[in-house]
Amino acid sequence: MNISPNPPLWLLAEVTYSCPLHCAFCYNPVDYAAHDDELSTDDWLRVLREARALGAVQCGFSGGEPLVRDDLEVMVAEAHRLGYYTNLLTSGVGLTEARAAALKAAGLDHVQLSFQDSTREMNDFLSHTKTFELKQRVAKRIKDNGWPMVLNVVIHRLNIDHIGRIIEMAVEMGAEYLELANTQYYSWALENRGQLLPTRAQLQRAEAITNEWRAKLGNAIRILFVAPDYHDATPKKCVNGWGSMFMTITPDGTALPCHTARMLPGLDFPNLRNCSVQSAWQDSEGFNRYRGTGWMKEPCTSCEFKERDLGGCRCQAYMLTRDAEIADPVCPKSPYHSLVLDAVREAEADGAPAKPLVFRDPKASRQFVEAGNAVSMPKTPP
Repeated sequence: MNISPNPPLWLLAEVTYSCPLHCAFCYNPVDYAAHDDELSTDDWLRVLREARALGAVQCGFSGGEPLVRDDLEVMVAEAHRLGYYTNLLTSGVGLTEARAAALKAAGLDHVQLSFQDSTREMNDFLSHTKTFELKQRVAKRIKDNGWPMVLNVVIHRLNIDHIGRIIEMAVEMGAEYLELANTQYYSWALENRGQLLPTRAQLQRAEAITNEWRAKLGNAIRILFVAPDYHDATPKKCVNGWGSMFMTITPDGTALPCHTARMLPGLDFPNLRNCSVQSAWQDSEGFNRYRGTGWMKEPCTSCEFKERDLGGCRCQAYMLTRDAEIADPVCPKSPYHSLVLDAVREAEADGAPAKPLVFRDPKASRQFVEAGNAVSMPKTPP
């Protein structure tokens, strides 16, 4: 454990879980309906001031859909005044000309726009909305306002074969960055893993096509291809290291070291309604539990890569094994690595998955709440 941790350089303000989209891979918790008591404007402004005083330099406004909050411009303006680099992570729904102008005046620096696919049919199916044409208009609006644009597309079995056209779409829209984010299987994506996990051949083909486009486009656009955990077999640092540089604030004010950490049992995560950002970051059990390497068990303790990957993702370890303190099962050294291999083998099997997609919506979330807020477990560990 670090006695004096470095400051949280990156603050993610999840200002609401409300969202007009119903994406089958959403990382919001499956029981988000139980967490609808949102921080007030004044609380958010205080959090922004405290985090900046502690050393945070970048602030992302996210959700849900942050544009659902009619005080978003107030928060952006305060973040800009404090000296943050500000980023809006949005579906585009609600980014009208008037709101774009207001956010520009407030000092917003950057917009990340999500698409679900390059085709209207698949984009609208995956989001369970009719938003493809709207997103195209919003992409132009972002460029018209002079913002750098990151186009984000979550990649999975249902759209990975369109990756060439997705890249072409990003170029046509004038995106400076394209993030091809292979699905990470948490929350709603875990519920739909059997339908979303691509085959190894699909991934290899997609990466080859991406590299061809990189060579063709040069510096015209930066394309990020985020490797998938299950096929990569290399555990990644949990948000670059648990409690090392990243803090998420959930809509109800809970401070977390990553998006999904609230699922972990037995951890006390502070709420910023009654706790300062400094105290949450430096003193709370939730942020200190998995800092550094002192918490590790074998095989992580003696692993030559433990400083590189810090044991992998704590949430993934818990989701797959019900034990947050063991090696991430993505790692081949994990005694539970067979759970990941089994999932990959199932994805390679012939035939389309029979189970229908579970789309993110309040009704489905309430069903998870009624079931006891249980984290979905695809398999019972050995």
